[in-house]
Amino acid sequence: MARFVSYITGAQLLSLRRQPNIAVIDVRDQERSCDGHIPGSLHFSSGTFSDRMSDLVQAVKGKDTLVFHCALSQVRGPTCARRLANYLEEAKEDLGITDILVLERGFNGWKASGKPVCRCTEKPCKRHDL
Repeated sequence: MARFVSYITGAQLLSLRRQPNIAVIDVRDQERSCDGHIPGSLHFSSGTFSDRMSDLVQAVKGKDTLVFHCALSQVRGPTCARRLANYLEEAKEDLGITDILVLERGFNGWKASGKPVCRCTEKPCKRHDL
């Protein structure tokens, strides 16, 4: 089954985040520590993403929808989403991930539209109050 990467708006993500089967994956590099992050998101830096895909799959066990983003979701977010889709295509087992999405306008668009931003330094972020 071919996996396609689709886009999701910030408003759609806010409504979906109330469901426990979704994980937000932040692939920004150093800017996450300066600019904050989407509450509850997991951080898998684009610079090491390919080497850490199996860690990501373990971290999102039980989730079926993954939403990727970087600063603008123009390069790093979509690239990492496609890399994971390819990785899942090659996997010999069903890992339960059915939807791979990219957040339109990325973190910068999320923040600019007044949506919640967390500035904690916990890894992983445990705040889930979107």
